[in-house]
Amino acid sequence: MTNSAGVPFTAAYIDTIGEPTADFRSNIAAESRAKIVYERLMNVTDDPGVKEALGFLMTREIAHQLSFEKALHAIQPNFPQGKLPGMPEFTNKYFNMSGEPNVRGPWNQGGVWEYVESPQPAVDGGDGTASVTLDAKDAEVLEMMKERTQSDPTANPITGADLGSGFVQGKNV
Repeated sequence: MTNSAGVPFTAAYIDTIGEPTADFRSNIAAESRAKIVYERLMNVTDDPGVKEALGFLMTREIAHQLSFEKALHAIQPNFPQGKLPGMPEFTNKYFNMSGEPNVRGPWNQGGVWEYVESPQPAVDGGDGTASVTLDAKDAEVLEMMKERTQSDPTANPITGADLGSGFVQGKNV
């Protein structure tokens, strides 16, 4: 199978992570970024024709963003934003780790938010170090995986980049 230009069809143009809501959100963000780029380009040109063309392209980004937003909302009942709830003790807790000045807004204050002014670094109750508790069976599996996937820090094979540089062939010595 080939496309209209005779190039074999590979579907290589498909860009997805396989989760529709995440794909829509990524597309919405991309359209938003593109709109801002067109706005900035319009601000640096005096040519009316260029401004008109950029205005049209910017408007298409708005239409695409709106389309993706509507599609995202249309699939919500069937594709929720994940299935597992967050850890309730942290879901609505805002830790002020930014220092001064303390900026407050709907992202960290109001009915659902618990604002923690000066949190301790280990907010999960731990001592701040990375640690994992495993039972004996899981520890054994982890040890086997560690041995199986261990890297060799002494390995230094000739790579494609080495060959391309010419150093291996002595051309650039």
